[in-house]
Formats: sequence, C-alpha cells, structure tokens
Amino acid sequence: MAAMVELPDTGLDPRLYNADLAPTRIAQRKWTTFNYATLWIGMAHNIPTYLMAGSFIALGMSWWVAVLTVLIGNLIVLVPILLNSHPGTKYGIPFPVLCRASFGVFGANIPAMLRAVVAAGWFGIESFIGGQALNAMIASVAPGFPNLLGGAGFAGMSVSMWITFLAFWGLNIWIIYHGMEAIRRFEWWAGPLVLLLAIGLLTWAISAAHGLGPILSQPSKPGAGAVFIPSLVGVIAFWATLSLNIPDFTRFARSQRDQWVGQTVALPTTMAVFAGFGVLITSASMVVYHKAIWNPVVLMGQFHNTFVEFIGLGAIVLATLSVNVAANVVSPSYDISNLFPRRLRFEHGGLITGIAAILMVPWKLMSDPHIYIFDWLGIYGGALGPIAAILIADYWVFRRRTLALRDLYEVQGRYRYTGGFNWNAIVALAAGIFVALIGDVVPALAGLATYSWFVGFAVSFGVYLGLMYSRSGATTLVPEVST
Repeated sequence: MAAMVELPDTGLDPRLYNADLAPTRIAQRKWTTFNYATLWIGMAHNIPTYLMAGSFIALGMSWWVAVLTVLIGNLIVLVPILLNSHPGTKYGIPFPVLCRASFGVFGANIPAMLRAVVAAGWFGIESFIGGQALNAMIASVAPGFPNLLGGAGFAGMSVSMWITFLAFWGLNIWIIYHGMEAIRRFEWWAGPLVLLLAIGLLTWAISAAHGLGPILSQPSKPGAGAVFIPSLVGVIAFWATLSLNIPDFTRFARSQRDQWVGQTVALPTTMAVFAGFGVLITSASMVVYHKAIWNPVVLMGQFHNTFVEFIGLGAIVLATLSVNVAANVVSPSYDISNLFPRRLRFEHGGLITGIAAILMVPWKLMSDPHIYIFDWLGIYGGALGPIAAILIADYWVFRRRTLALRDLYEVQGRYRYTGGFNWNAIVALAAGIFVALIGDVVPALAGLATYSWFVGFAVSFGVYLGLMYSRSGATTLVPEVST
C-alpha cells in the first residue's frame, strides 16, 4: 500500500519545495489499475513505436525477429520501471525529488536535467510526427496547402510544415497547462481509440497483400543479425526515459498493487501487439509497393482516398498527442520546476520543454532509420541507463526502501552530503556514461557502445554501491518519517 505520508505546506525550504513537488496527499491518489493500463496503452500505441518496429523491417529483419526483439526489450526495461515505481507510490514523490536521496538535494538537478533534455528531444520528434500528419490531413482536402507560398521554407521545413508543426506543438502545451488530472482523463479514452487506427491499417495490409502469406514469407536480409543487439538496446532505450520518471505517475496510485499490475499487464503486451502491427504493415508495403514504407504518414498518402486519408491521419494526430503529453511533457515539467521551485511551476516547465524541443531540430532525427535507432536511441540509452542504476542501487540496496521524507525537502537534512551534492553518485554517473559511450568515438571499443544501456547500468550500479559503502561520511540508513 501507499505510505500514509503528508507534509505541511509551510516550514519547508522554498528552494526545494512547491505544490507540484510536494508529496501527493491521500485524496490525490486516484489512479487505479485501469488507469495505469490505459496509460501504457496510450503511450505504447504511438507512432514512434510503429516507426521503431517498421524500421527493423527496413533494416533487414524478418517480421518474427522484429516482434521478438520488441517483446524481449520491453520485458527487460519493465524491471527498472517497476523498481523505480515503488518509491513514487510509497512516498508520493516525483522523480526529481527521488533523485535527491542519491544525488543530494541540489545534485538531483543533474539527472533530472539529463532526463529533461531527452524528453525535449522526444517532445520534438512527436510534435514533428503530429505536425506531419496534420499537414497531410489538411492536404487531403486542400491539395495546395503543402505548396503554401510556393513551397518556400526555412531551417529544413516548408512554411506549411512549420504551421502544422507549431499548431500541434501548441495543442500539447494547452493540455499540459490543464494539469495531471486532465492528462488522466485524456489517456482514459485516447489510448484504446488509437488501437482502431492500427487495426484499420492492418486490415488494409492483409487485403492489399492478398493475405498474410506474402507478408509473413518476407525473409530476413543478409546481415540482419548484425543489427539485432543494437536494435534490442534501442528498444530498451525507447522506455529508458520512463524507467526514470515513472514515479511522476505512480505517486498518484491508490496502492502498489494498482500500479504494479496495471504496468506489468499493459506494457509488454501492448508494445508487442502494436509493434506487430507496424511490422506487418511495413512488410505489406514491401509486397505492395516493393519498398519498406516505415512511416505511416507517408503510407497514408499512398491510398489516394480523401476520406480514408483524413480519418487515418486524424487518428495519427490523436495517437501522437496521447503519448507526447504523458511521456514527454510530464517529467521535464517536474524536472525544470525542481530547478527553481519558487519561480517555476509545472506548466512553466512544460513550456520550456516545448521551446527546447524546437531547438533540437527533430526533423533531422527522423530523417533516416539508422539515425533514429542507432544514434538517437542508442546514445541516450547509454546516458540514462546509469541514472536508473544509481536510483535502484540507492533505494533498494543501500537504503532498503527507507527514505526520510521531510529531509528530501530540507537543505540541511541528511541528504545534504557536500553542499547539496553527493559526489559518489556523480562519479558513478560519469563512469557509467563514459564506458557506455566511449565506443562511439573509439572504434576499438565499439562493442561497448553496442551494449550501451547494459554497460552503463552495470558500471554505475557497481561504482555507486562501492563508493557509498567504502567512503567515510556516507549517508546511513534512516528510519521512515511519517509526518
């Protein structure tokens, strides 16, 4: 069950406390098993999942190897997700506050901002996909729209794409300004509805390819085995972000059982099923069009049916909005608020994240499946795996699931370490990231980069515990504080 802990609104350090970062009160804990299941349905049934699975086909995998890769990867990443969910439910705290126990009350900003940068990148990617779908949706009824101002553009996008990109971006910001309760209600109905799009496209794929036989008979291409491990790491990295900030959601759970069951049932199953749709539909495009069309927005443009295109693209817009708000805005909103609690609120953090997303030129990240899988997913997976390792090692091994809640909001509390920074955690983080990513710049060590998430996790886990147990002055175990 969730710990019955509530803190007063006064007497806590304003540099570390505001209403958004405060532990959730019992009355706020409304999320049930169904809410967590639909949360993952909404987040898993999204276009980047489809793109990831479809890109495996474009990289040469057969359909069953692609689906198996997605299933194995999600079963692996489910473990850190559930482990980091526990303190969120028990203490009602968001991710940046949890980081204070291991990194220090001010050092927590380091992992929080690393997570926020990755979220901004995903926010941009999802906004680009949503804007692209909205652009094609308008073009289906107004064919001249993409050539607005003679097709002029700047910074790598046309004027019409900038209009739809920013329109979709603004819709995300509008939702986040209405708070977590609005997100819960939105995910309740948006997640299941998105599945209808995949079912419709799969029905078309089977019909256009004259049955499942031609689709399932597509073999792996020569050399496909070489991309299996990097692709598996990419699948794990896909949810490496949520494996960190999942307390942002589980802090609203009615009980540990609600969040545990909802996530365990929904994440691996929905990811495997929706990835399977992407795999089969992309395989069908190879049969029908003799090339792997891994982007569903591009695929919808092949139908030449205004009604079908409009409805299908509208569903893509909805799907993208559903996952973007939940997966890519909630966490950085808390993270940025954690920087300056007195001045920045949850919604301000969302706006700053949105601006950063534009500056990360997401259309470049989506230009090629190799960039999407190997560069984007592989590199940030190697950076976030060490953070997950430190949080898990600290909470489950070093502190044995016991935190001093009030001290997480006090500069002079037991999580002060050295001026608010735990250098043991910072050294462990740097070591994990260095070893995980060194292979990207040193060819002789390229094998380490191939296993970036695993390598970074293992190194940081071991280094952190070694330093915490060996160095004098390390924080000791403390009794739980219930007031």
